[in-house]
Amino acid sequence: MPIIVNLDVMLARRKVRSKELAEAIGITESNLSLLKSGRVKGVRFATLAAICRYLDCTPGDLLAYEFSDDDLQAESGA
Repeated sequence: MPIIVNLDVMLARRKVRSKELAEAIGITESNLSLLKSGRVKGVRFATLAAICRYLDCTPGDLLAYEFSDDDLQAESGA
């Protein structure tokens, strides 16, 4: 998937444990783990905002886009 989740990097930079973040923003540790690994199809803006507020970061610090060959095929209609 071309969207890269860098939540684990930001947690390490802020010296925050996943459990602490999950409790602070009101989601389960398992859901946070799924988000960290990129195995989710979406994330609510409210959740993203809560993460950013707690970690003092922006969505761009947590998410990145990586261009792939699949993107070229999609654009060309192949």
